[in-house]
Amino acid sequence: MRLKHIEVFNAIMLTGSASAAARLLHVSQPAVTQTLQHAELQLGYALFTRQRNRLVATSEAQALYPEVQRLMSQLESVRRLALALRQGEGAQLRILIVPSLAVHALPAALQRFRKKHPELPVSIQTLHTREIVRSIALQEGDVGIVYGSLPHPALHEEVVATGRLVCVAPVSTPRADRRQTVALEELLRAPFIRIDERDPLGAALADQWSRLGLAPRAGITVQTHHIAMLLAEQGFGPAIIDSFTARSSTSDRLHVRTLLPEVPVEVRALLPQGQRSTRPVADFLAAFKAVTADG
Repeated sequence: MRLKHIEVFNAIMLTGSASAAARLLHVSQPAVTQTLQHAELQLGYALFTRQRNRLVATSEAQALYPEVQRLMSQLESVRRLALALRQGEGAQLRILIVPSLAVHALPAALQRFRKKHPELPVSIQTLHTREIVRSIALQEGDVGIVYGSLPHPALHEEVVATGRLVCVAPVSTPRADRRQTVALEELLRAPFIRIDERDPLGAALADQWSRLGLAPRAGITVQTHHIAMLLAEQGFGPAIIDSFTARSSTSDRLHVRTLLPEVPVEVRALLPQGQRSTRPVADFLAAFKAVTADG
C-alpha cells in the first residue's frame, strides 16, 4: 500500500463513507473512490463492502487497521516536528510544565524572568509528564518541567530542584499533632489521598509501601498534587504530596509533615538533546531554581 492508499483507508475507517472521507481529506469523492479501488487492486482483496450507503470494513481491513493507526500516529509526529522546526527558535519561550508546579513555582519564576525579558512572548502548557516528554522530543516546546526522570534518547535532563514527599493533613482532624515527621506505616493504617501510580512520584510512593510489605486502604486517588492538597484542605483526609506543592498552600488549616522513610522528589528540566539552550531558556531555569530552592 502506498501512503495515499493508507490515508484514504484510514479516512474511510474513521468516517464510514467515501464522501465523508473526501471531506476529511479535502479532496473529491471520485478521487477517494479511485484511490480505494487502486489499493484493493494492488492488494488483491476488498477492504470494504457497501451496505446501505456505508462502507463496512472487511476482516482484512480490520486486521490492517491497528498497524495503520500506528503509522498515522507516526506521520502526525513527523508533521508536528516539521511545523515546530519551521516556526524556528527565539520567537517566544515555550514552557511545558506539570500542573502542580504551574500553580505557585511557575508564577514566582516568571516574575524573576520578566525582569530580564519583559517583552518576550511566553507560551505555557500544563501537561502530564509523559506528554511533556513527547512534546519536547518533537521540539514543540523549549523547556519542560517535570517530576522525576523519564529518560529519552532525544532529551537532555537537568535537575533544577530537590524536595521530598510530605503529608498534609487538616489541623482539625482527630489526633492531630504538631510532629514534623510521620511514618508511612502509620499513614497506611487509614485511608488517605494519594497520587496515581502512573505518575513518577506515585510510583515511588508505591515502591515504598511495597518494601514495607503493606498496602494502602481504600482512599482517594488523584492525578495532580495540587488537587490532592485541595481535597486535604476540605477535610477529605491526609494527602501525600510533594513539598513544592505544599509550600504553595495559603491555608492555615493544613499541617505539613515530612514522610518517613524520606522519599526525595527531584524536579527536572527537559531540553532537546544536543541543542544549546537559548539565553531565555537559561534565564528561566535560573529563575525557577531560585524560587524552588530548599523545596
